[in-house]
Amino acid sequence: MSEGPADPGVRPPGPTPLTHPVGPPPGPYGPYGPPGPYGPPGAYGPPGPPWAEPGEPRQRLHPLSPALHGAKSLVVVIAGLSWSTLSRVGFGWFAAMVVVLALGATVLSVISWYNTGYHVVGRELRVYEGLLWRRTRAIPLERLQAVEVVRPLLAQLTGLAELRLEVIGGGKTEAPLAYLSVADATVLRQRLLALAGRAGEPGTLPAPPGPAGAATAAAGPVTEVPPGRALHSVRNADLLVSQLLTPQAFLLPFGVAFVVTQFLSEGSWSFIAVASTLTAMAGVLLQPVRRVLDDWNFRLALDDGTLRVRNGLLETRAQTVPLHRVQTVRATWPLLWRAKGWLRLRLEVAGYSVGEADERNRPDRLLPVGDLATAEQIIAEVLPGVPLTGLPLLPPPRRARWLHPLGRGALGAGLHERVFAVRSGLLTRQLTLVPYARIQSVRVVQGPLQRRLGLATVHADIAGGAGAAAEERDVAEAWAIAAELTARTHAAHRR
Repeated sequence: MSEGPADPGVRPPGPTPLTHPVGPPPGPYGPYGPPGPYGPPGAYGPPGPPWAEPGEPRQRLHPLSPALHGAKSLVVVIAGLSWSTLSRVGFGWFAAMVVVLALGATVLSVISWYNTGYHVVGRELRVYEGLLWRRTRAIPLERLQAVEVVRPLLAQLTGLAELRLEVIGGGKTEAPLAYLSVADATVLRQRLLALAGRAGEPGTLPAPPGPAGAATAAAGPVTEVPPGRALHSVRNADLLVSQLLTPQAFLLPFGVAFVVTQFLSEGSWSFIAVASTLTAMAGVLLQPVRRVLDDWNFRLALDDGTLRVRNGLLETRAQTVPLHRVQTVRATWPLLWRAKGWLRLRLEVAGYSVGEADERNRPDRLLPVGDLATAEQIIAEVLPGVPLTGLPLLPPPRRARWLHPLGRGALGAGLHERVFAVRSGLLTRQLTLVPYARIQSVRVVQGPLQRRLGLATVHADIAGGAGAAAEERDVAEAWAIAAELTARTHAAHRR
């Protein structure tokens, strides 16, 4: 508050002026007041204090969200009841149980939708949810890595999408907003990424909602980004063939023969037996089929230092991978792919949750299947100046055959000008490339057998990932590699 006249008994007319004409008074909640929506009268939630940021009412998810959640719950309910329940209670009671549980799940979904909201306050995305236990999640946008638009099958049929956020240091994908219309999800994604990119600029505020805010967003930095320069599109035919050239596909006839034999030996052709047989066969096919569905129509593009990945059939995904956060690139040559000269490329990206239960949430796909020329072209964009062939990879000493009697020749390690390269694998060959600037620590490890043979393993650790390990090196060579790695890492970090 400003100071009054010298005479304490005399007060100036009108309200006392503030000493901070711009911005809020200090408080425990930072520059935007206590959590909550501070929209105009009639907005979703009570009005905030006078210093709260105006014009941002709390938004709800799409009205069809409860129906989609209820449909997902119905599938879970039917799977949970199992065929054994059907055989015990009969079809009528089984159908009644499914209807009752599905209705209950739908009611809970409606209540959850009614109490769920989100809005942007300053440089935070706040998500509100819960009925008995209210929860507010505040996600600082300066820690935002990516915002992905995911469209499961039901969302595609209803024209909706799910927004998933990846935050630095998060244990899993944060605050999924399921579901929004595709247009709303796209606009919100652009807005969040724009705010995250300019979070350090003073005075940056989110665009207000409504037509005015939409016009501001269209004219500002949240304008639709062009798709970028296309790098590669995987042919779906190659994807199908690649999954046929897997151990699961070759063992599938044996698995089907075993299931059929078990079925015929029981001498039962009941509905339960048929359903159990089909379920077992589906389990054998699940992994290769899931890979085909996940990588269907795989497209890779480059846009201003960012990789853009689009893939999926039943569930489409649009993911972004900043090139400056790529920590490792792994090239893998499965045994059955070598006849066609195929390989696949995977990434490790800084800031993404490697502990995520669903690996599809991690943007690690760079090339699901392709030839060497295509892989070289993509590597040249991700790690300029780094080849896949001709790397200075040296094998371990001959005495390493006591630890790897068959796979010694597959091991190798070397220091390229830009990356630390490690080769491993006997049946499935793998080449790992780690840029020096991404290495966090270097370790030399010896096991009891390695000590007797005078061998050691050199580990190049990265933040939150597996890194690379040069196995079974001579002890003197291992320490020399570690010293050179440390020197090159320090030099790369100083650049």
